Amino acid sequence: MRAMVRLGLVLALMFVSPAAMAQGVALTTLEKVREYRAIYVGHREFAMPFSYMVGDEPVGYSLDICARVVDAIKEAVDDPALRVVTVPVTASSRFLMLQSGMIDLECGSTTNTRIRQQQVAFGLTTFVSGVKAVVRNESPIKGVADLDGKVVVTTAGTTTERVVRGVLNTRKFSSRAKAGRNNGESLSMVVSSQADVFVADEALLAGLVANSPHADKLRFIEDNFGFEPYAVVMRRDDPELKKIVDGALREMMKSGELERLYNKWFLSPIPPKGINLRIPMSNLLKDLIQKPNDEGN
Repeated sequence: MRAMVRLGLVLALMFVSPAAMAQGVALTTLEKVREYRAIYVGHREFAMPFSYMVGDEPVGYSLDICARVVDAIKEAVDDPALRVVTVPVTASSRFLMLQSGMIDLECGSTTNTRIRQQQVAFGLTTFVSGVKAVVRNESPIKGVADLDGKVVVTTAGTTTERVVRGVLNTRKFSSRAKAGRNNGESLSMVVSSQADVFVADEALLAGLVANSPHADKLRFIEDNFGFEPYAVVMRRDDPELKKIVDGALREMMKSGELERLYNKWFLSPIPPKGINLRIPMSNLLKDLIQKPNDEGN
């Protein structure tokens, strides 16, 4: 994403007048992009290896994918010098920022669900993650059956919150739920014994643990809580943009570029510490590359 211009503070966008913001949302995304000669790309700051910060630069698998999507948008609006502004978002703010026009695409670790499809639109699935849990080494927890009475932390605003509640309610467990403001805070609750287990998407957990100074104190439990399909997110009811996004993604899948990006971020050393997550591509994602869809779960 070298062509992207880093936005110093997302708060700067808050100074846009309500009238101008409303006008931006009233326009289609491509009309807005043409008028302002800029596209605003939302990204997460703590979602390794999908979207995270290395120094002042946002990097990651999802951001590399979005860079190709942005190239297709530049071509569609015939503006190779289109300014690309990266904007940090959180799990709690990302959809509101899309709907308000503060960002035009969200490129992070967002799960496509049918419930969320009522608020926003998703591109073709570009990753499928299992939902796993991490505990301290000395913990007696071996699997989901051991969570009764335990303190379970998830990150606020994520689909994992719903998944965990469903599992605990189905089993009638008396577990206590906590929510961290971001993945780093959620993991620190386990490290500091404020929580017994942290549940999140497997790839995110692998990145967090690998990059943590407390990695040697943590371990994964074997059970899987479910699966999460990730995708680029955009505003609803914008078929012109949806066609461009899906067209760019489909071409990446057909050409093998998506697989190359996968190998770069999941099977090779990644910044800042040169860690290799060693997460082979799942059969589910292999099937989706052959037969792309945006169905979600």
